[in-house]
Amino acid sequence: MTSPFGIGLVGIQPGRSWGHLAHVPAIAALPDTFRLIGVANTSLESATAAVEAIGVGRPFADVDALVEAADVDIVTVCVKVPHHMEVVRKAIAAGKHVYCEWPIGNGLAEAREMAALAQDRGVLAVAGTQARMAPAFRYLRDLVADGYVGDVLSATLVGSGMSWGGGTEIPNAYTLDVRNGAHMLTIPFGHTLSAVADVLGPVASVSALVKTMRPQVTVAETGALLPMTSPDQVLVAAELESGAPLSIHYRGGMPRGTGLLLEINGTEGDLQVTAIGGHAQFLELAISGGQGEQATITPMPIPPSYRATLGLDSYAQNVGQLYQAMASDLHNGTRSAPTFAEAVRTHQLIAAIEKASSSGRRVAVADV
Repeated sequence: MTSPFGIGLVGIQPGRSWGHLAHVPAIAALPDTFRLIGVANTSLESATAAVEAIGVGRPFADVDALVEAADVDIVTVCVKVPHHMEVVRKAIAAGKHVYCEWPIGNGLAEAREMAALAQDRGVLAVAGTQARMAPAFRYLRDLVADGYVGDVLSATLVGSGMSWGGGTEIPNAYTLDVRNGAHMLTIPFGHTLSAVADVLGPVASVSALVKTMRPQVTVAETGALLPMTSPDQVLVAAELESGAPLSIHYRGGMPRGTGLLLEINGTEGDLQVTAIGGHAQFLELAISGGQGEQATITPMPIPPSYRATLGLDSYAQNVGQLYQAMASDLHNGTRSAPTFAEAVRTHQLIAAIEKASSSGRRVAVADV
C-alpha cells in the first residue's frame, strides 16, 4: 500500500463534533500521507451537509457504502461510543484499517471483541488515545526513563472532568447516562491514564470509590433537569507494577483551582505536569521539575524535537501525530501508534476500578 492513504470518516457534525474539530484539520495537514475520501453519517442528507461544510470528499449513503469503497483504506470512527462496535465490525469485515476514537468500546467486553476481530482479520486497528502522542507526555516518558527522578517512589494525579458538573449542553447530554460508556471515568480519566502508563508503567491493582454526587444536572439551552448516573467523583489508590503507589482523584465540573496535576516523586528528583483541565488528550500541558540540590521545581520547556510542525491547534495536534504514527506503521510494519490491544488494557483498568468500587475490595487488574 502506498500513500496517500484514503480515509473515510464516520460521524462528522459540522462545527462541533470531535471529528470536525480534530480529525478533519489533522488529515488536511498531512496531504502527502492521507486523502479524505468522504463522510458517512446517519443519513445521506447529513453526510452531504458535512461534506459541504468541510469542503472535501464525497458523501456516502451509509456506513456500508463507505466501507465498501475501493479508495477507502482507513475508516475513522468518530460516532458516539454506543455505536463504535457496529461501525468497527463493518470496517474490519471489509478488510479496512481502523482508527477508532477512545473509548473504543462500550465496556471491556466490546473492546476485547473488537481487538480480536482486528487480529483475526490482520488489519491495523488504532485507538484514539492521543494523549500518548502529546509532546509533554513523550518528553516526560524520556525524562523518567533517563533517570531524571531516579527510582519512582510515588505519583499523584488530580484532574477535573470539566463536564459532569452542575450543567450540560444538549449535544453532550448522552454522557450523563453511565450505560452509554462515555463518562468521566472512560473519557478524560481513560485518556490520561493511557499516557501515564507510558511514563510509569501499568497499574497492577486498585482500591477505588466511584460515586455520583450530582444526581441531576441542568440543561443549558432549556433549563430542564436531567438525571445523571455517570460518576462525578473517582478516587483510586493504585499500585503500579513497579511497586510504587499512585493516588488518583478525578472530579466533575470546571475547576476553580487545579485542572490537572500529575506529580512524580523519585529518589533523585520530582516532576510535575499541569493543565487547565483533566483532558490531557487535547489541552496544552506544561512540565516543571527539580532534582539534586534544587529546593523547588522550575518550568522545563518542551524541546522543539517533541513538537510536531503541522501548524495545528491543541485539539488537532495530537491527533495529527497519531495519524503520522499510523502511516509509519502501515508502511514499515512497526507498532508506534496505540492499538486496540493496548486500549483493552486501559479498558481493563477501568473495569477493575468499577469492580473495586462496587465490591469494596482491592482488585488486581490482571484478574478482570
